[in-house]
Amino acid sequence: MQHSRRGFTLIELLVVIAIIGTLMGLLMPAVQKIRGAAARIQCANNLRQLGLAAISYHTTHKSFPPGYAATAAYPNTTPGWGWGAFLLPQIEQDNLYQQIDFTKPVLSTPAAQAVVSVFLCPMDQTPSDAFPVTDATFTVIGQLGPSSYAATVGSDASEVDDPVCNGIFYRNSRTRLTDITDGASHTVMFGDRAWSQTNGAWAGAPNGAITRAGARNPWTNATGPSAALILAHNNWINIRTDADGGLDDFSSNHGGGVNVVLADGSVQFIADITANGQARYAFWAMGTISAGDSTAGLEY
Repeated sequence: MQHSRRGFTLIELLVVIAIIGTLMGLLMPAVQKIRGAAARIQCANNLRQLGLAAISYHTTHKSFPPGYAATAAYPNTTPGWGWGAFLLPQIEQDNLYQQIDFTKPVLSTPAAQAVVSVFLCPMDQTPSDAFPVTDATFTVIGQLGPSSYAATVGSDASEVDDPVCNGIFYRNSRTRLTDITDGASHTVMFGDRAWSQTNGAWAGAPNGAITRAGARNPWTNATGPSAALILAHNNWINIRTDADGGLDDFSSNHGGGVNVVLADGSVQFIADITANGQARYAFWAMGTISAGDSTAGLEY
């Protein structure tokens, strides 16, 4: 006697699909949260590498690298090579470093187009997300490799060409650990600043780029709304409502704050600062080398 196999009815199939859809809806936020946490950890590891690279550079050269190196009169930035370029040997990019003639302008050197993974936060939207990268180069924003990170120039009043600038990195800076009287464990070196917001470049500051964080002397070679910035103020975090659109501040796509690496090589995640108060001034002080830092009010 043959028995016919009973299949799913349409209603049963729809019920199963509905259950699967519900489960997916419940699981997706958790999956996204896990991915976001993993990306934040990878970003922190990038910054840790950069921090250790800067310390290694200091061991060899007896100072940290300059924010950017300029031999031309201010505001000209020529040649403009920045802290990221000087750290290439310390992040296992010796071959790329050897391709650079540091006496020539940034934009005249093809090596400045390279996409270097340690300078890219996995949560950031960089040109490598939009364009196939087969030869480690791309053509966008003056043909410069992107960076998701910036170096601190100090408090909001600091000028990057000022000889009394109070941050670690500025125009032709040669800051030593002994200059950081606030203590290396309380002073920020580098932090998140999303390429998607500022179009930063690891190579440096091309002539015509913004050279004072917060000022608006736009880089005429830029094809986007903002200039190539390599320096940031410890002022706000993730705020986009100030007069210049927040381009001089640290920012990220992590949601909730930014990763920063301190001068002792340690990494901290610091919560958003969106209003005046104790936290803002504490973070401001962490961007200076001798302002009597206090972390009171900061949310780690």
